[in-house]
Amino acid sequence: MFAWEVAEPGPVESGPLQLVEKPVPVPEPDELLVRVSTCGVCRTDLHVGEGDLPVRRARVTPGHEVVGRVAGMGAEVTGHSLGDRVGVAWLRRTDGTCAYCLRGAENLCPDSRYTGWDTDGGYAQYTTVPAAFAHRLPDGPDDIALAPLLCAGIIGHRALLRAALPPGGRLGLYGFGGSAHLCAQVALAMGATVHVLTRDPAARRLALDLGATSAAGAYDAPPEPLDGAILFAPVGDLVPVALRALDRGGILSIAGIHLSDVPPLSYERELFYEKEIRSVTSNTRADARDFLALAERHRVRATVHPYPMSQAPEALKDLKAGRFDGAAVLVDDGGPWR
Repeated sequence: MFAWEVAEPGPVESGPLQLVEKPVPVPEPDELLVRVSTCGVCRTDLHVGEGDLPVRRARVTPGHEVVGRVAGMGAEVTGHSLGDRVGVAWLRRTDGTCAYCLRGAENLCPDSRYTGWDTDGGYAQYTTVPAAFAHRLPDGPDDIALAPLLCAGIIGHRALLRAALPPGGRLGLYGFGGSAHLCAQVALAMGATVHVLTRDPAARRLALDLGATSAAGAYDAPPEPLDGAILFAPVGDLVPVALRALDRGGILSIAGIHLSDVPPLSYERELFYEKEIRSVTSNTRADARDFLALAERHRVRATVHPYPMSQAPEALKDLKAGRFDGAAVLVDDGGPWR
């Protein structure tokens, strides 16, 4: 099969991804073999390719927003059939026995493993996934529309939960890419007032089209105090900016796996009056099930920009440069990869 590998982590402009041919992976006894149809392009893939995240597997194949069909399965797998449409997401495996797993916080499992970081992901024609971590997908949306829901949507949903927005609350979203534009739709469906703060004019237009009350620059002040905020942009300088925008008792939820350094905070200006900062670490399978059900109920849809799978490096470059709003999706259209 064809697959992309991170040959040497570095700036995406230097070409860290290399196209290779290698054998189709063989699933473990509890795993599914998945023929990849589409794979969303997540900012975490960029962090893996550029070395912002430490190397967990040499020459790893990125990609963890995978939609595909079951093409094979291990001897221990039950409940799946060949041809079933499934989703493969970021959280790949946990030990199931640690204190965190036993209390329902499997996203904090010290032995957790991740698709496209610890093991090969979806920038390929085939990938594998433990059957217990494969997601059943709703019937309606097509493969391209579903792919971004499997990380961008799930993580945005968990970040919204961590922000603990009160009913009808005022929510600020800092950055408005693949995850934020899905999170905004859920928040709006729940009756929130949404203010978007982002540097990208196209993203600001998309935010207003989706129903946001306002859209301004990333360092601007929103038109009213916020009950909660979510930082999607991996920019530590925005932490004090978002904290200053919070009303008393407001919570800032930081959604990314990577964040540049946060500058010193003023207790009086940015933390007093019981403001809080909360991080977001991966997600649980329950988060994924809940979000996919919400997305179907409220018709949450990604704004997508398809790329042929052969253009994965170009999609990552465009993501880094902010050349599209919404989310990019790699599509294996059956054509040549070269």
